[in-house]
Formats: sequence, C-alpha cells, structure tokens
Amino acid sequence: MAKTILGIDIGYDSLKLAVVSGRQVRKTAVVPMPQNLIREGRVVSTETMGELIRRTMKEHGIRCGRAALALPNETVFIRAVTMPQMSVDQLNYNLPFEFRDYITDELKDYLFDYAVVSNGEEKKAEEEKSTEEDSEESGGPVMELMAVAAPKALLEESRETMHRAGLKLVKAAPTVCAFQTLIRANTPKGEESQQEYCILDLGYQSIRMYMFRGDRHMVTRVLEIGMSSLDQVISEVYSVDVHLAHTYLLNNYEDCQSKEYCMNAYGSITVELMRALNFYRFSNPDSHLEDIWVCGGGACIKPLQQSIAETLDLHIHTASELIPGGASVEEDYALLQAIGIAME
Repeated sequence: MAKTILGIDIGYDSLKLAVVSGRQVRKTAVVPMPQNLIREGRVVSTETMGELIRRTMKEHGIRCGRAALALPNETVFIRAVTMPQMSVDQLNYNLPFEFRDYITDELKDYLFDYAVVSNGEEKKAEEEKSTEEDSEESGGPVMELMAVAAPKALLEESRETMHRAGLKLVKAAPTVCAFQTLIRANTPKGEESQQEYCILDLGYQSIRMYMFRGDRHMVTRVLEIGMSSLDQVISEVYSVDVHLAHTYLLNNYEDCQSKEYCMNAYGSITVELMRALNFYRFSNPDSHLEDIWVCGGGACIKPLQQSIAETLDLHIHTASELIPGGASVEEDYALLQAIGIAME
C-alpha cells in the first residue's frame, strides 16, 4: 500500500503543498509567501516558515506527518557524471571529488547523493549493466549518474522547518528530480522513452527551462527575468507599489494582461526564451524538440502562453498533462514540483 506524503515547494511568491499517495493527488494548497521570508533560495526564519506550513495545513484540512521537500536549484549542485562501475561504498567515497572544481567551500560541509541515469528501462537492469560501447571507450563497465551536492546547513534548516511544522522530513531532492518522477509516471513501464521534454517554469524572479530526453536531464537554462518584471511594468502604469501590481496582474485588473505594455513585456521574455532554445539546439544538433510544458506562476497568464507558443513555434502543454489525474487538480501549474517530489 502506497504511503501518504506531503510534497512541499517553497517559492519566492507562494507556498505549495500537495498530499500524494503513490501517484494519486489527495489534497493541495497554494498560499502567498510573506515578503522577504525567502532570500537567495533559503528560508530566512525556520520558525516563521514552519508556522506558515502548520497554519496552511490546518486551514486546508491537511493531515500528514511525512514530508518531501523540493530544493531550489540555486541552493544545490547537480552534475551528470560517468564513473567506472564500483561498489556503493567506493562510490560514496569518490563522489565528492567529482565536485571539487565546482564547490569553493569545504567538501566536508556538503552531503552527496546520486541516482543512476536511465531512459525508462528497468532500473535494476540499468544499474547492473553497461553497453559494449562504454566498455570499449573506458576499458571497462561504467555508470552514468546524476550526482547532487547539498549543503549540510541547508538540510539541517529544512529539517528544523519541518519539525516546527509538525512534520518529519523523509525526502529532500532538487526540482529536477520532481520533474523526472513525473516524466517516468507518463512513460509506460518497461518502455524506453526518447521523447524530448522542455518544462518551462515561469517563476517570479527567474524563468527556468528544464530539458529532458526521456527521463534523462540534459540541461537547465536559467533566465534572469521573471514575472516580477510584469509587476514592475504594471506598477509604473498604475502608479502603485509592486505588491498591489502583482494582485492586478493575477486578477487581470482592467484586462491589464492584454494591454500593450504587458504585451511588450511578454515580447522581451519570449526573445530570451528563443535565445536559450536556439543555444540548446545548437549544442544538441540531434534535438527534435517539439513540445513544451508550462508551469509556475506565469502559466496562468494566457496572453503570455500565446506569445510563447507563437514565438517558439512549439506545442504548448499544460502542467496537468504531466500529473496522473491532473485534470482534477486545481492550480496544477503551481503545484507541479510539490506533486512530483512527493510521488513514488
């Protein structure tokens, strides 16, 4: 029987909670994030955040004792590495050295973990074998891994936050892992998928393009432009502060989402997306990417979605298409990470 777990995604703009049993979404909640509670992806006050999660659970009738947390990409290091086949103990010893050129702090201040990369085949078989090509090139069997390094302080803060919320943290993993789980859930068991996925997260402070081939993470492109740029435009037009402007945007006050000033802002965003997409295609000449799945706070802005579809010439899909039974999940565009991190 599948265990119930509460998936948590702590964003700059909102807190997202999703109760998941196996692959079934039981209950969800999305609430605004207090100003300045998140800074550079880290929680400023574990006490305040813990209380916010506890209060949100109570207000939405959520009862769960186990939590899975989606870690923001900017707080962890993620690398695709290829290593000779070795035992688990040997791998745990050698893995930190794969990050020595990326981490400027002491390696002892980080925890390291990994997942064996696959393309939809049975995981056990994938872990135990290597291809003849790999053997010829390396002189022996190799393992392809997605390796992660997370600061110990970040994980301690996360445990403390969950404790204050009355939860036990049983899983903490990067956003990429949440999307991988959702992609695997959409791949028939035993089949190898080579479908390309671009998951576009229209976040508040930045936009991220997550590229996958099957469930293999290829690259993440980060654009230093987000929905906050739209707030700034609306703030100037209506002479209001950016927080009120954000409310105007979400509620489409006076049809502001379709006004020329917002359309121009969409144009700036889509130009940056096109540059990132062209660079990806240049770096991966065998790519035949045709589809894009949109999530994040900006996914509820229909004129922006239309601008993206027209500029990138890709088929736009909603977040619900990645969620088993997603048609019944309200605000699915905001909950993708919380659901994915909690799914088995």
